[in-house]
Amino acid sequence: MQIIPAIDIINGKCVRLTQGDYTRQTIYNEDPLEVALRFEEAGLSRIHLVDLDGARDKRVRNWKVLESLASRTGLAIDFGGGITSEEDLRVVFDSGAMYATIGSIAVKNEFEFGKWLLIHGAGRFLLGADVRDEKIAIHGWTEDTQIDVIDFIGSNLAKGVSQVFCTDISKDGKLEGPSTPLYKKILDKYPTMNLIASGGVSSLRDLELLRDTGCSGAIVGKAIYENKISLKQLRSFN
Repeated sequence: MQIIPAIDIINGKCVRLTQGDYTRQTIYNEDPLEVALRFEEAGLSRIHLVDLDGARDKRVRNWKVLESLASRTGLAIDFGGGITSEEDLRVVFDSGAMYATIGSIAVKNEFEFGKWLLIHGAGRFLLGADVRDEKIAIHGWTEDTQIDVIDFIGSNLAKGVSQVFCTDISKDGKLEGPSTPLYKKILDKYPTMNLIASGGVSSLRDLELLRDTGCSGAIVGKAIYENKISLKQLRSFN
Protein backbone atom coordinates (compact mmCIF):
# COMPACT_ATOMS: atom_id res chain seq x y z
CA MET A 1 0.00 0.00 0.00
CA GLN A 2 1.40 3.37 -1.04
CA ILE A 3 1.54 6.17 1.53
CA ILE A 4 0.63 9.54 -0.01
CA PRO A 5 1.17 12.61 2.20
CA ALA A 6 -1.30 15.44 1.72
CA ILE A 7 -0.36 19.08 1.31
CA ASP A 8 -3.39 21.37 1.44
CA ILE A 9 -2.87 24.94 0.24
CA ILE A 10 -4.61 28.19 1.16
CA ASN A 11 -2.97 31.47 0.09
CA GLY A 12 0.18 29.56 -0.83
CA LYS A 13 0.58 28.13 2.67
CA CYS A 14 0.42 24.55 3.94
CA VAL A 15 -2.73 24.20 6.08
CA ARG A 16 -5.19 21.60 7.33
CA LEU A 17 -8.92 22.01 7.72
CA THR A 18 -11.14 20.07 10.10
CA GLN A 19 -14.03 18.35 8.29
CA GLY A 20 -13.55 20.70 5.32
CA ASP A 21 -14.50 23.77 7.36
CA TYR A 22 -12.60 26.80 6.05
CA THR A 23 -13.12 28.59 9.37
CA ARG A 24 -11.30 25.77 11.19
CA GLN A 25 -7.88 25.88 9.58
CA THR A 26 -4.41 25.44 11.02
CA ILE A 27 -1.32 26.75 9.24
CA TYR A 28 1.49 24.20 9.52
CA ASN A 29 4.10 25.75 7.27
CA GLU A 30 4.45 28.94 5.25
CA ASP A 31 6.49 27.07 2.62
CA PRO A 32 4.92 24.01 0.94
CA LEU A 33 8.20 23.28 -0.88
CA GLU A 34 9.97 22.78 2.44
CA VAL A 35 7.28 20.27 3.42
CA ALA A 36 7.49 18.43 0.09
CA LEU A 37 11.28 18.18 0.28
CA ARG A 38 10.97 16.67 3.74
CA PHE A 39 8.62 14.01 2.37
CA GLU A 40 10.98 13.28 -0.49
CA GLU A 41 13.97 12.98 1.86
CA ALA A 42 11.97 10.45 3.90
CA GLY A 43 11.73 8.21 0.86
CA LEU A 44 8.12 8.93 -0.09
CA SER A 45 7.48 9.17 -3.81
CA ARG A 46 4.08 10.83 -4.23
CA ILE A 47 2.09 13.68 -2.72
CA HIS A 48 -1.55 14.71 -2.80
CA LEU A 49 -1.62 18.47 -3.40
CA VAL A 50 -4.94 20.21 -2.79
CA ASP A 51 -5.75 23.76 -3.85
CA LEU A 52 -8.35 24.67 -1.24
CA ASP A 53 -8.71 28.20 -2.63
CA GLY A 54 -9.43 26.64 -6.01
CA ALA A 55 -11.95 24.20 -4.59
CA ARG A 56 -13.83 27.07 -2.98
CA ASP A 57 -13.59 29.43 -5.98
CA LYS A 58 -14.25 26.73 -8.61
CA ARG A 59 -11.09 27.53 -10.58
CA VAL A 60 -7.43 26.61 -10.10
CA ARG A 61 -5.65 29.19 -7.93
CA ASN A 62 -2.43 27.78 -6.47
CA TRP A 63 -0.81 26.48 -9.65
CA LYS A 64 2.43 28.34 -8.81
CA VAL A 65 2.84 26.09 -5.76
CA LEU A 66 2.37 23.05 -7.99
CA GLU A 67 4.94 24.39 -10.46
CA SER A 68 7.46 24.96 -7.69
CA LEU A 69 7.06 21.49 -6.19
CA ALA A 70 7.10 19.74 -9.56
CA SER A 71 10.23 21.52 -10.76
CA ARG A 72 12.22 21.25 -7.53
CA THR A 73 11.37 17.73 -6.35
CA GLY A 74 11.15 14.32 -8.00
CA LEU A 75 7.78 13.59 -6.42
CA ALA A 76 4.82 12.38 -8.43
CA ILE A 77 2.08 14.92 -7.72
CA ASP A 78 -1.64 14.54 -7.98
CA PHE A 79 -3.25 17.99 -7.92
CA GLY A 80 -6.85 18.85 -7.26
CA GLY A 81 -9.11 21.71 -6.29
CA GLY A 82 -11.01 23.90 -8.72
CA ILE A 83 -10.43 21.97 -11.95
CA THR A 84 -13.64 22.83 -13.78
CA SER A 85 -12.51 23.63 -17.34
CA GLU A 86 -10.12 22.48 -20.05
CA GLU A 87 -8.08 25.61 -19.31
CA ASP A 88 -7.74 24.59 -15.64
CA LEU A 89 -6.70 21.11 -16.71
CA ARG A 90 -4.09 22.47 -19.12
CA VAL A 91 -2.61 24.69 -16.39
CA VAL A 92 -2.41 21.71 -14.01
CA PHE A 93 -0.66 19.42 -16.47
CA ASP A 94 1.60 22.19 -17.81
CA SER A 95 2.61 23.03 -14.23
CA GLY A 96 3.88 19.49 -13.70
CA ALA A 97 1.12 17.39 -12.17
CA MET A 98 1.29 13.70 -12.99
CA TYR A 99 -2.39 13.26 -12.15
CA ALA A 100 -5.34 15.64 -12.08
CA THR A 101 -7.70 15.05 -9.18
CA ILE A 102 -11.28 15.37 -10.36
CA GLY A 103 -14.39 15.40 -8.21
CA SER A 104 -16.99 18.10 -8.82
CA ILE A 105 -16.79 18.12 -12.63
CA ALA A 106 -17.42 14.36 -12.71
CA VAL A 107 -20.69 15.10 -10.95
CA LYS A 108 -21.70 18.39 -12.56
CA ASN A 109 -20.60 17.71 -16.13
CA GLU A 110 -20.14 14.03 -16.89
CA PHE A 111 -19.88 14.72 -20.62
CA GLU A 112 -16.94 17.10 -20.19
CA PHE A 113 -15.14 14.68 -17.87
CA GLY A 114 -15.70 11.91 -20.40
CA LYS A 115 -14.04 14.08 -23.06
CA TRP A 116 -11.03 14.64 -20.81
CA LEU A 117 -10.66 10.90 -20.28
CA LEU A 118 -10.58 10.35 -24.02
CA ILE A 119 -8.22 13.24 -24.80
CA HIS A 120 -5.70 12.82 -21.99
CA GLY A 121 -6.17 9.15 -21.07
CA ALA A 122 -7.89 7.81 -17.97
CA GLY A 123 -4.51 7.07 -16.41
CA ARG A 124 -3.86 10.80 -15.92
CA PHE A 125 -6.79 11.21 -13.53
CA LEU A 126 -7.46 10.51 -9.87
CA LEU A 127 -11.18 10.50 -9.15
CA GLY A 128 -12.17 11.98 -5.81
CA ALA A 129 -15.19 10.49 -4.09
CA ASP A 130 -15.82 12.73 -1.08
CA VAL A 131 -18.69 11.44 1.01
CA ARG A 132 -20.96 12.52 3.80
CA ASP A 133 -23.25 9.70 4.99
CA GLU A 134 -22.19 7.72 1.87
CA LYS A 135 -23.45 10.50 -0.44
CA ILE A 136 -21.11 12.49 -2.68
CA ALA A 137 -20.19 16.05 -1.66
CA ILE A 138 -18.55 18.51 -4.06
CA HIS A 139 -16.87 21.92 -4.36
CA GLY A 140 -14.57 21.54 -1.39
CA TRP A 141 -17.31 19.72 0.53
CA THR A 142 -19.50 22.83 0.52
CA GLU A 143 -22.28 21.25 -1.56
CA ASP A 144 -24.04 17.96 -0.81
CA THR A 145 -25.69 15.68 -3.37
CA GLN A 146 -27.92 12.62 -3.22
CA ILE A 147 -25.52 10.53 -5.32
CA ASP A 148 -24.59 7.24 -3.69
CA VAL A 149 -20.84 6.71 -3.51
CA ILE A 150 -21.05 3.09 -4.72
CA ASP A 151 -23.01 4.15 -7.82
CA PHE A 152 -20.69 7.10 -8.45
CA ILE A 153 -17.56 4.97 -8.33
CA GLY A 154 -19.10 2.24 -10.48
CA SER A 155 -20.19 4.60 -13.24
CA ASN A 156 -16.70 6.09 -13.46
CA LEU A 157 -14.88 2.77 -13.37
CA ALA A 158 -16.99 1.86 -16.38
CA LYS A 159 -15.51 4.90 -18.18
CA GLY A 160 -11.98 3.66 -17.63
CA VAL A 161 -11.03 5.50 -14.43
CA SER A 162 -8.31 3.42 -12.79
CA GLN A 163 -7.76 5.07 -9.40
CA VAL A 164 -10.20 6.54 -6.92
CA PHE A 165 -9.64 8.14 -3.54
CA CYS A 166 -12.48 8.23 -1.07
CA THR A 167 -12.71 10.67 1.84
CA ASP A 168 -15.27 10.34 4.60
CA ILE A 169 -15.76 14.00 5.50
CA SER A 170 -16.97 13.11 8.99
CA LYS A 171 -13.55 11.59 9.70
CA ASP A 172 -11.26 14.10 8.02
CA GLY A 173 -8.89 16.01 10.27
CA LYS A 174 -10.23 14.44 13.46
CA LEU A 175 -7.60 11.70 13.96
CA GLU A 176 -10.31 9.25 15.01
CA GLY A 177 -9.44 6.49 12.56
CA PRO A 178 -10.43 5.96 8.92
CA SER A 179 -13.73 4.69 7.54
CA THR A 180 -12.54 1.13 7.10
CA PRO A 181 -16.10 -0.32 6.94
CA LEU A 182 -16.93 2.05 4.06
CA TYR A 183 -13.80 1.04 2.15
CA LYS A 184 -14.57 -2.63 2.74
CA LYS A 185 -18.06 -2.08 1.38
CA ILE A 186 -16.66 -0.42 -1.74
CA LEU A 187 -14.03 -3.11 -2.29
CA ASP A 188 -16.59 -5.88 -1.75
CA LYS A 189 -18.48 -4.38 -4.70
CA TYR A 190 -15.40 -3.61 -6.83
CA PRO A 191 -12.67 -5.98 -5.59
CA THR A 192 -10.12 -5.22 -8.32
CA MET A 193 -10.27 -1.44 -8.15
CA ASN A 194 -7.41 0.82 -7.09
CA LEU A 195 -8.88 2.45 -3.97
CA ILE A 196 -6.99 5.08 -2.00
CA ALA A 197 -8.24 5.79 1.51
CA SER A 198 -8.36 9.34 2.84
CA GLY A 199 -9.37 10.89 6.14
CA GLY A 200 -9.02 9.96 9.78
CA VAL A 201 -5.66 8.14 9.71
CA SER A 202 -4.07 8.60 13.13
CA SER A 203 -1.59 5.75 13.60
CA LEU A 204 0.39 3.00 11.92
CA ARG A 205 -2.29 0.61 13.10
CA ASP A 206 -4.84 2.50 11.00
CA LEU A 207 -2.59 2.08 7.97
CA GLU A 208 -2.21 -1.64 8.64
CA LEU A 209 -6.00 -2.02 8.81
CA LEU A 210 -6.42 -0.16 5.51
CA ARG A 211 -3.80 -2.36 3.88
CA ASP A 212 -5.52 -5.48 5.20
CA THR A 213 -8.85 -4.19 3.87
CA GLY A 214 -7.36 -4.08 0.38
CA CYS A 215 -6.73 -0.37 -0.13
CA SER A 216 -3.93 0.29 -2.62
CA GLY A 217 -3.00 3.61 -1.05
CA ALA A 218 -3.66 5.91 1.87
CA ILE A 219 -3.54 9.69 1.97
CA VAL A 220 -2.14 10.90 5.29
CA GLY A 221 -2.24 14.52 6.42
CA LYS A 222 -2.90 15.74 9.91
CA ALA A 223 -1.38 12.65 11.57
CA ILE A 224 1.98 13.67 10.08
CA TYR A 225 1.68 17.35 10.91
CA GLU A 226 0.57 16.61 14.48
CA ASN A 227 3.42 14.07 14.90
CA LYS A 228 1.08 11.14 15.44
CA ILE A 229 3.02 9.26 12.76
CA SER A 230 6.67 10.04 12.08
CA LEU A 231 8.25 10.13 8.65
CA LYS A 232 10.65 7.47 9.88
CA GLN A 233 7.69 5.20 10.65
CA LEU A 234 6.23 5.84 7.20
CA ARG A 235 9.53 4.95 5.59
CA SER A 236 9.58 1.63 7.41
CA PHE A 237 5.91 1.01 6.56
CA ASN A 238 6.62 1.43 2.85
